[in-house]
Amino acid sequence: MHRPSRRSFLGIGGSALALAFTTNLADPWTAEATARVDYPFQLGVASGDPLPDRVILWTRLAVKPLEPLGGMPYGKIRVDWEIAEDEAFTRRAGHGSAWATPEYGHSVHVDATGLRPGREYFYRFRTGGQISPVGRTKTAPALRSRPDALKLAFASCALWQDGYYSAYRHLAEEEPDVVFHLGDYIYEYGIVPTGGLRNTPVPEQYRVQCDTLDRFRIQYGLYKTDPDLQAAHQRAPWIVTWDDHEVLDNWAGKYGPGGEVTEQDYLVIRANAFRAYWENLPIRVPAVQGPDARIYRRFTFGDLAEFNVLDTRQYRDDQVCGDGQQIDCADRLDPARQMLGPEQEKWLLDGLGESRAKWNVLAQQIAMMQLDYDAGPAQKLSMDLWDGYKAAKDRVLNGMIDREVSNPVVLTGDIHYNLAGELKANFDDPASRTVGVEFVGTSVSSGGNGSATSGLPAGGSDPTNPHLRFSSYQRGYVSCEVTRSQWRADFKVVPYVDKPGAPVSTRASLVTLDGTPGLQAL
Repeated sequence: MHRPSRRSFLGIGGSALALAFTTNLADPWTAEATARVDYPFQLGVASGDPLPDRVILWTRLAVKPLEPLGGMPYGKIRVDWEIAEDEAFTRRAGHGSAWATPEYGHSVHVDATGLRPGREYFYRFRTGGQISPVGRTKTAPALRSRPDALKLAFASCALWQDGYYSAYRHLAEEEPDVVFHLGDYIYEYGIVPTGGLRNTPVPEQYRVQCDTLDRFRIQYGLYKTDPDLQAAHQRAPWIVTWDDHEVLDNWAGKYGPGGEVTEQDYLVIRANAFRAYWENLPIRVPAVQGPDARIYRRFTFGDLAEFNVLDTRQYRDDQVCGDGQQIDCADRLDPARQMLGPEQEKWLLDGLGESRAKWNVLAQQIAMMQLDYDAGPAQKLSMDLWDGYKAAKDRVLNGMIDREVSNPVVLTGDIHYNLAGELKANFDDPASRTVGVEFVGTSVSSGGNGSATSGLPAGGSDPTNPHLRFSSYQRGYVSCEVTRSQWRADFKVVPYVDKPGAPVSTRASLVTLDGTPGLQAL
């Protein structure tokens, strides 16, 4: 009998309606999937936070994704799950049941344990006789193993109304070992009736900005109906962290946008945002119950790479000098200013000092390298980026030097540009020590189509920012191949996002070599 290929079996569109299981009345897992209007898995499936022996499996029940409770009854619903070593589910590795409750938007987070390290698995859910799409996932290598290679991708900034998610589709086709999403998974903005560049009408309830839990829930419902996003979740485990737009633009710690939003109201909005974030993503943290939630955490892939996933929003001091890009803002130099907060900063530096990994990675939100936006003699720096918190940045970079951290690599999102640069001990002195490298990924769709004509060619020289080695203003993601000898970053771009189906190409490829901090263009 012909065995379907993985791509045809998983159905890259992320739709369970394309799956057909052999009918067998003795086994409810093999009932035929039918195209019913009350299909509860319209938001797809996902996995995340892979460890050597476990991974989070996620789904959220919704028959009407654009309603706050997804059109589900206000009551708990039993959801069965199973995970197997093969896509036909003949070698089952685990199974069980969980309750999808209305208090948590009928989301399901299963920590599937007892798995083997460094292995590919397949999983699915079932409820009410309906079966979900099949997801692919992979566990991390054993802690004391010596992996030869790791394939990862990272992405950020997917504003739904700014365009289609073709970048997610191409990312899915690469089937990486793990995907890092570095923030702005959704945007809190209201949506115009025509759906912006998508030209897809959206209901009236989307006009206002997200503030209540119900409003955040339907925003996730809209975003997660996108088939390209579902495909990316379906093909690989994700490790996620938030930036600002999951809550409010440029939020900082306990400080909201000011104006008509009081601090008390802002904390309520933040609590709602955090709750909705947890409900809709495959993350291994306790269910959010208020305006605080620790999401910084660490993932080890044998002795090859260790990833420190940061939260640069919740513990920072407020932006100074009115935020935005500023010249001669002395307050940014205040040694007491915090970006990570004392507890997270200590956790990071202690972990880096104890790490035995060849590559030590910060997966985080905002540019760490200095970015001068004025081509003249003055320095024009962003108060929202690490430049607005210089003492905090210096503590991290100097901490890496003092601890002799092996091969520091920073992965970043936020600013809708592709950038690759070298992290310097003193950015004002190009001859100063190179501490590590930073790869900044552009947006998936935010900012619209972008431009293929602007930017710095790979390996080029920027007189204003001499540590910069590449830049481009296009949409896409970054794919990385990590070996024991080098870290290679391929900047994948699409030519447009205002219509679906854009092709993908590699705009630039850069490498940093083991033991030699710095970047080389390929």
